[in-house]
Amino acid sequence: MEKPAVEGGKPVRETPIYYGHQYIDEADIQAVVDVMKSDYLTCGPKIGELEKKLCALTGAKYAVVCANGTAALHMAAFAAGVKEGDEVITTPITFAASANCALYCGARPVFADIDPETYNIDPEKVEHAITPSTKAVVAVDYTGQSVALDPLREICKKHGLVLIEDGAHVIGTKYKGQPSGSLSDMTTFSFHPVKTVTGGEGGAVLTNDETYYKKLLLYRSHGITRDESLMEHEPDGPWYYEQIALGYNYRMTDMQAALIISQLDKLPMFSCRRKEIVKRYDEAFSEIPELFVQREIPESDTTRHLYILRIVPERLRIDRKQFFEALTAENVCCNVHYIPTYYFPHYEKLGYRRGLCPNAEKLYEEIISLPLYYAMSDEDVESVIEAVRKIAAFYRV
Repeated sequence: MEKPAVEGGKPVRETPIYYGHQYIDEADIQAVVDVMKSDYLTCGPKIGELEKKLCALTGAKYAVVCANGTAALHMAAFAAGVKEGDEVITTPITFAASANCALYCGARPVFADIDPETYNIDPEKVEHAITPSTKAVVAVDYTGQSVALDPLREICKKHGLVLIEDGAHVIGTKYKGQPSGSLSDMTTFSFHPVKTVTGGEGGAVLTNDETYYKKLLLYRSHGITRDESLMEHEPDGPWYYEQIALGYNYRMTDMQAALIISQLDKLPMFSCRRKEIVKRYDEAFSEIPELFVQREIPESDTTRHLYILRIVPERLRIDRKQFFEALTAENVCCNVHYIPTYYFPHYEKLGYRRGLCPNAEKLYEEIISLPLYYAMSDEDVESVIEAVRKIAAFYRV
């Protein structure tokens, strides 16, 4: 049996491959250069153009773009009316911002456990977590697979809660044939470089509710308005504006917007390639009894942001950390998404303790994020599969 590189064998690759990487072409570069030569670098025409494009893509009535995905979540929580004394239910298997947005508003995050096969938040666990203080649910489309929207919407409607869909991973995905972005009270996007499309940084909130839309616009830009219908005093002149709420500077630049607009033109191409890679991974890893392949709900036509490899510890002589190190030695550089949010010291200081979500905690001990991005060649994909096979075979019980 061939030895893994970590045991002194030859690695399957001579050069490293990373878990994620942006794809930028000449059209993207030219789009940014054109803005840099224009009259506006920020708060210019590209902002509105991007917002219209996102609405056309998703079917949402309104889009408000912003500085990043975290800002988008904060804006959505504010628009939902989340405040001190409220509770916001979310999953622990996510980037910390999904829970932090509640803290930013003075509210308390409440963690609901995941479905052990799809890894998305379990609607039944959400309903069990609801109290009289619950204001909203932040449901994360983990890896790009849509959450179970029908039951979540029904639960939120029944209890009078706002459903915020953290769609940082989900752009390009459809739920029951409808594009993600218009199916919850509010949906947030992220355009970080490892996401399916990028602006370097950037975020957006999409909604069909005009009241939320107006609040989002205010919160993005200091709570300042030039809309006379919203003002409390008579304008002094055409230069006049008023701060009518406490907002932040969460604006996006026109350079970022131009890059995202150009990237969105390639979304079908990006989505198609990611699906091809995921299909190949699923076929290969389904044949390896030491691994578990993430289950996908039939309602979700998924553009996957992350590919999660889950080991079956009872069938291996090594744990996840050792499997991760063995892959790295093969020049397959991976990551882990995510450490349960309430494991972090900041949350421990707030009184959170391990044991809250057993399914999520078990998942964390067993997962590795494999390389997945548009520019991966077929050879790259096969070398990742070869590395995983080699390690699983060598260390199987």
